[in-house]
Amino acid sequence: MITAVGVVVPARDEQDLIEPCLRALRRALWRLPARVERAVCVVADRCADDTAARARAVFGGWATGRVVVTGRPRKIGEVRDLGVHAVRTELAGHAASEVLLLNTDADTQVGSGWAREHLRRVERGAHAVTGPAELAGPFPGSPHAARRYHAVVSGGVNVYGANLGVRADAFDTIGGFGVCRTGEDHDLWRRLGEAGFRCRVEPAA
Repeated sequence: MITAVGVVVPARDEQDLIEPCLRALRRALWRLPARVERAVCVVADRCADDTAARARAVFGGWATGRVVVTGRPRKIGEVRDLGVHAVRTELAGHAASEVLLLNTDADTQVGSGWAREHLRRVERGAHAVTGPAELAGPFPGSPHAARRYHAVVSGGVNVYGANLGVRADAFDTIGGFGVCRTGEDHDLWRRLGEAGFRCRVEPAA
C-alpha cells in the first residue's frame, strides 16, 4: 500500500506559470486518501526571475512544500533527482515500497484526479505509470514545452516527464534519473522496463 506521495516540479524562469501549476497540484493532492502523507518540491533551476519566491508564497500555508534553488549548471536528470531527494527527506518515515514519486513540470496544470489516478494504478500493481499531461484549453506552458509535448504525442511515445509516477523502490533500484541532459523521462522509462518493472502507459493518467 502506498502511504506517501512526493511530487517534483522542476522550474526555470517560470514565474508566471508556477503559481497556477502549484494551485492545480494542490487540488489534485487534496483528493488523495487522508492516510497518504504528501510532500512537494519545486526545484528552481538557476532562475533569474521570481519563480522561487512565488513558489514559496504558494507554499506559505503548506507545511510539506519545499523550494530548492540551484546555483550551478545541472542537467535535467540531476535537477529532478534533487527534487526527489528533497521529498524523500520529508517522507523519511515511509518504506521505499510505500512511496510514490510523481513528476510534473512548472508549465503544466494537472487535472484534479491526477494524483489519485496514479495512486490507484500503482496500488493495482504497476511500478511506474506515465501518459500525456492533462492540459486545460490551449497549451498553458512555454513555446518550448508546447513543441516538446506535441512531438511526444504525435510520435506515439507517451512517456512524458510532466506526467510520470514511479514507486520509490523501483526508482532506487535503477539509480534514479541520473545525469541526463535531455530525455530523462524516456531514459528512466527504458531502464525500468529493462529491469523488469511493470510499466503502464495510460491515455489519461
